[in-house]
Amino acid sequence: MELATQPDMYSPSIDINNNYVDSIPSFNKFRHGLRCPCASRKDKIYLYYQSFSNHIKANVHQKWLKNLNENKVNFYTENEILRTTIENQKLIIAKMDKEIQNKRVTIDYLIQQLVTLQNENLNKQISENLLDINSMDL
Repeated sequence: MELATQPDMYSPSIDINNNYVDSIPSFNKFRHGLRCPCASRKDKIYLYYQSFSNHIKANVHQKWLKNLNENKVNFYTENEILRTTIENQKLIIAKMDKEIQNKRVTIDYLIQQLVTLQNENLNKQISENLLDINSMDL
């Protein structure tokens, strides 16, 4: 079975004024292509430097870059909110994993008790049947 590989996600660089700017990375390190989050062509994977170079000159990509620069503070705030959400979800998942483990232990114990009771009943029935056989012969 072969693992599915995903293209890397492009992220613009930051210049000395803390603005986002396009900087085309070397395509040698992106063996599976590069995907741009600007949404001009959502599912497009760029495999070559030239095609990506043409893409970043497009109006939609330039508007996306401008929007990033205009909303830096909003993106930071959103990032912090998402970070907090992820931490809370990790705690919830850990708590649920612990509950699941406890329930598994309980289920295993109850199954063991059920098997023990079934074996006891089976042994009792066999004993009763054997006693019936002895009383018939007399």
